[in-house]
Amino acid sequence: MNYLKTGEIKLEPSDISACLNPAGYDLRCSKTVVLKPKEYELVATMETVELGVSLVAFLHIRSSLAREGVIGSFAVVDPGFRGQLTLNLQNVSDKEITLRAGERIIQIVFHKLGNEAQKGYSGSYQDSKGVVSSRRN
Repeated sequence: MNYLKTGEIKLEPSDISACLNPAGYDLRCSKTVVLKPKEYELVATMETVELGVSLVAFLHIRSSLAREGVIGSFAVVDPGFRGQLTLNLQNVSDKEITLRAGERIIQIVFHKLGNEAQKGYSGSYQDSKGVVSSRRN
């Protein structure tokens, strides 16, 4: 992950030894959350993510959680984004599922763009902290 060394990717707080994996980095849950059966919760990542303008990132639920019935709806992390990520996690199982504070819940996978983005992200979720509800209206 040379991009961490150069600062093109910033993850704070980071735990490289526990969260870095061959294809990306596992982001952790910011606080303990109980996902009730057939319901969803908005959950913030523990980490603040910052991307340079030559990178984009995609989010994937960890397979262990998917096997228990947790699915997610995630957006692309645009070049130039910075802030905590808000995740929509749904429990499609018939039992409660507890996500503990600090637990690895999603994998973020970084991709180098062919060319730098003409401009970085500057939307309404820039510098997000904690869970951020929809700002579309």
